[in-house]
Amino acid sequence: MADDRYLFQNYVRAPVAFTHGRGVRLWDERGKEYLDFLAGIAVSSLGHSHPRLVRALSRQVERYLHVSNLYRIPEQETAARLLIEASRSGGAGLDRAFFCNSGTEANEAAIKMGRKHGHSKGAFEIVVTENGFHGRTLGSLAATGTPRYHEGFGPLPEGFCFVPYNDIEAAAGAVGEKTCAILVEPMQGEGGVVPPKPGYLEALQALCRDHDLLFILDEVQTGMGRTGKMFAYQHFDLQPDVITLAKGLGGGVAVGAVLATDSAAGLLVPGDHGTTFGGNPLASAAVAAVVETIVDEALLENATVMGRRLSVGLESMDPVQSVRGMGLLVAAELAIEAAPVVQLCLEHGLLVNAVRRHSVRFAPPLIVTTAEVDRALATFSRVLSTFEVGFPGPGAGQEASVSAESR
Repeated sequence: MADDRYLFQNYVRAPVAFTHGRGVRLWDERGKEYLDFLAGIAVSSLGHSHPRLVRALSRQVERYLHVSNLYRIPEQETAARLLIEASRSGGAGLDRAFFCNSGTEANEAAIKMGRKHGHSKGAFEIVVTENGFHGRTLGSLAATGTPRYHEGFGPLPEGFCFVPYNDIEAAAGAVGEKTCAILVEPMQGEGGVVPPKPGYLEALQALCRDHDLLFILDEVQTGMGRTGKMFAYQHFDLQPDVITLAKGLGGGVAVGAVLATDSAAGLLVPGDHGTTFGGNPLASAAVAAVVETIVDEALLENATVMGRRLSVGLESMDPVQSVRGMGLLVAAELAIEAAPVVQLCLEHGLLVNAVRRHSVRFAPPLIVTTAEVDRALATFSRVLSTFEVGFPGPGAGQEASVSAESR
């Protein structure tokens, strides 16, 4: 295959190639149809070939693609306004936006903001969590709490203190004179779709306020309606200083963003940070189309209702032991290995993935319908019925699953 001959071999790819998609469905080279309940890992928020996104991108391509941040970019200003307005829905919110190209770049910017915040008092350490995931570049990799991702890339940048997720006592104990920020996912995604315990995020915020720390939320996977709110922090009584975004932000177009309060945004002055491609007209047009569509088509409400239907359906299956998540970011914890289940789902035309050894992740587009949820549940149930509890299957070397309360 061409990918064996010409591409880096750093991915383990399933032997399928898609030719086109529409809504929640994809078709491969043989014409086989699939239900996409992974959405490019929570990226295709509006599904495939959404008419509104297609129109916005087509119009922008016809006008111009790039001028750089040496000049004003009206499309970027519109995208920023829409995101800031969405962040203020229901009360507290953010004030300013910075655009980049990916989630790891957004987190790199946030890390620099944390360091800048503590610079005057000599503070540079950031408290992060075990099993957290913040990206693959060296800074965000150093903040990522999965040791196997670090292997072979040391020495990594110093200044990150790891504590267990959902353990406020451990976080409090890690804060010291050198601490400048806390960086945490409001719900761990790659860590197994692990939601926060009641009061955990609020306690982290209070810890930041008490010690003059920057409170940074990584919403790369949970943002843009994925949990039933535009941003996951809006489920809680929170006012973060900084949030990072990517994945569903552009509906499939590569784009990342950092939203911040005025005071936090003011940490970066001209010359401190920048990007050549970030927030270019094409990416900004995509962001605006995604935000407007989520609002106009009531996709937050749909994510809540469809997520509940998906979770309830999964809970009734054997050998599902528990279901975790919020909205349309859901994991089913199995009594069997997840990898062979995911493979058989692919053969049956359902796209999901094994986020941990026993955990299957579901993250369909926000436009998913009742009929599509029911069809996915029927397919998953049929697949599970072919396995016996205790079946080892392949994948025994994967990360052990992370236990958490169901939500």
